Amino acid sequence: MKTELVTSLKRRATEIIAELAEHGNPVLITQHGRPAAYLVDVETYHGMNERLSALEVIARGERAISEGRVLTHAQAKKRMSRWLK
Repeated sequence: MKTELVTSLKRRATEIIAELAEHGNPVLITQHGRPAAYLVDVETYHGMNERLSALEVIARGERAISEGRVLTHAQAKKRMSRWLK
């Protein structure tokens, strides 16, 4: 992963974004010697959000199971058939 100073990003934003688009590798932006942000291409960002959404749905399902909020197959099928009408 490439690292750039925030001042470099200010001066060379077009160049850094072009490199990002070409290679797709995230860029760590540092400010005062400390990590401040990551710069990623749009495709990577959308992919990360999709994966995060899927993980959140899985976590909600696991929580429901641990809390005993479950349905039988027949109950679930009945509920789904109402939504699909």
